[in-house]
Amino acid sequence: MKVYINYDDKNWKKYNIDFEKIANAAVLPVYNRAEVSITLVNDKQIRALNKQYRGIDKPTNVLSFELGDDVLLGDIFISLSTVKKQAKEAGISVVEHVAHMVVHGMLHLQGFDHIKEKDANIMENKEIQILKKLGYKNPYDDEFSCADKSCCPGKFITWIESLKIRENGFLWYFTSAILGIITSFGFAPFNLWFLSLFGIGAMYWLVRKQKNEVSFWKAWLLSFVYGAFYGISMFWWVLNSIYVIPELAEQFAVWTIPALIGIGLVCGLVLSLPFAVIRYMQRKSPYSAILFACVWALVLWGREWFLTGFPWNPISNITMGMPIVINSISLWGSIGLSFVIVGLIASFVEICRNKHKKSCLFVFCVYIVLLLIGCVYGYHNMKLSDRENVSPYPVIRIVQPAKSAVYKSPTSRDEARNIANQKIRDLFIWATEDTTISPDIIVFPETTYPYTMVNKSFPFASILNTNVVMGANYYNDGKYYNSMIIADKSGDVQHLYSKSHLVPFGEYGPFGGLVPTPGHLTPGDGKELITINTRYGDFVFAPAICYEIIFSDSLIPEGALPNAIINITNDNWFGTTPGVYQHLDMVRRYAIESGVPVVRANYSGISAFVSSDGNVISMLPVGQTGSLDGFVWGTHFTPYRMVGRNLWMAFILMFSIFVSISISLFQKRD
Repeated sequence: MKVYINYDDKNWKKYNIDFEKIANAAVLPVYNRAEVSITLVNDKQIRALNKQYRGIDKPTNVLSFELGDDVLLGDIFISLSTVKKQAKEAGISVVEHVAHMVVHGMLHLQGFDHIKEKDANIMENKEIQILKKLGYKNPYDDEFSCADKSCCPGKFITWIESLKIRENGFLWYFTSAILGIITSFGFAPFNLWFLSLFGIGAMYWLVRKQKNEVSFWKAWLLSFVYGAFYGISMFWWVLNSIYVIPELAEQFAVWTIPALIGIGLVCGLVLSLPFAVIRYMQRKSPYSAILFACVWALVLWGREWFLTGFPWNPISNITMGMPIVINSISLWGSIGLSFVIVGLIASFVEICRNKHKKSCLFVFCVYIVLLLIGCVYGYHNMKLSDRENVSPYPVIRIVQPAKSAVYKSPTSRDEARNIANQKIRDLFIWATEDTTISPDIIVFPETTYPYTMVNKSFPFASILNTNVVMGANYYNDGKYYNSMIIADKSGDVQHLYSKSHLVPFGEYGPFGGLVPTPGHLTPGDGKELITINTRYGDFVFAPAICYEIIFSDSLIPEGALPNAIINITNDNWFGTTPGVYQHLDMVRRYAIESGVPVVRANYSGISAFVSSDGNVISMLPVGQTGSLDGFVWGTHFTPYRMVGRNLWMAFILMFSIFVSISISLFQKRD
């Protein structure tokens, strides 16, 4: 076969590569009399070709243009700049990598392809055989830093490699789905944190081992299944709410499967983004680890607002069983700790998959140092949260009804009134069962009051003869609100706070009337402080209804230091699903980030007193009816709350840029 060599970039000539020998080793007998052109270019030239013919504005290592003729097979373009970079990353010579590119391009000209998994296996095996004859090793068999895998979990990695997981194949998507599900088991109630580390690390490894160039949209699609199944595994429990009330179930049960698909679609788009970015950009190993952690933090930050926001289960929450580690979020928040955890995972994988990469070890050590700094401050935060030896605190009583949200569906107005009166009697009994302690404040859960509030009179508080905080529906000027009533012992409503962050598809329809929504509520005005006068002085708290407490910076006005956060909620909608336990962890997270303890009243559990270091002081478990007395202490400012979520995100971005620049300087000596 005749091979024509064109040196468009003269820097190629110093390598003295026998292109004709390599190309002839890769030609099939039927094409022995054919002709091939090999043009040797640089990144600028091959980028222009990619943009013109493939619509991809970036350089690649090799391009093949098949002419479909038995004599004129086609043209191969190879970029010196890219193959030099890739050869350095792989720890092989430029000549060896160029040989692989020539063989790869030659097989493309002869009809071989790697789009489908089956075809990819055939093409890869052919490349391995040809390169072996030329005296080169298997280019797909040495991605790790030690040939015997002695520095990594060798047997397991060897087994994973033997699976030959190819992009776009069934095994790729199946594995991605399994890893997404595995990642979700690090959160409550399972708390198998090591599974989350494995799920993220394994998916990162799968994505990083792919070498072919793809468009961003293709990269996003390849990562989509992981994000979709990760999200469905975390959030399926929200659909339990459809079946709590029979009337709602009859109307909305038909939306169960569409809603599950919707969760998968949204989570697939959002949670797969970090993997899509590193797959598309294909940066050098240390930069890829930093980029991955940075995009992960950006996604968590963006989840505060995307589709009204749902920043549930930041990866930092898997460390909830490690008090010193989770308390580091008092320094830099869940976004910062998530950045550290994900960076540790990615940099560890990069150490395993690269040869002699001191820069990868440098990045790993940076994240270790960050983790240690966080732990040191976390320990300090736990000390700040210790009980202060000052005057007595107001005694707070939490009432947990733990009864079905539906006593009985009324058939008439009189029956509805009787049911409401029975609820009031039950609440009074539960609130006054313990007569040995006289509470200063009694807190009832979200929407506990069976009547709709229309004025500022609340006789129930005067009957209990103490300050009362209770959830109720409030009607005013033609609008309904999900509200918190604060009344004194005389029965006068001193304050009325309305929920500002409403639940989409439950309390309002984010898409108008497109998707049926059981509630059509009006949002309140947002964060504020409320003062209750007690026998021990003023008790100042920040109100939070339901899942408002999962949003960073959402409750406490800037510069304020309340005695506590009072969070009323109703997780009865979610039964005993994982969501109930995860919601408590989100409350604990907010307490640590803000440095403010939380009094949490839940209709069916879990009600709890949570200290400002996230420790659950006391609690009523799911399904237990009764009351819980306690008090809170240790409120303090944290660096995270003083700086704020948005500025911390900016710090993470600046830190990532600084470390990347440091790596560039470090690599000059690597």
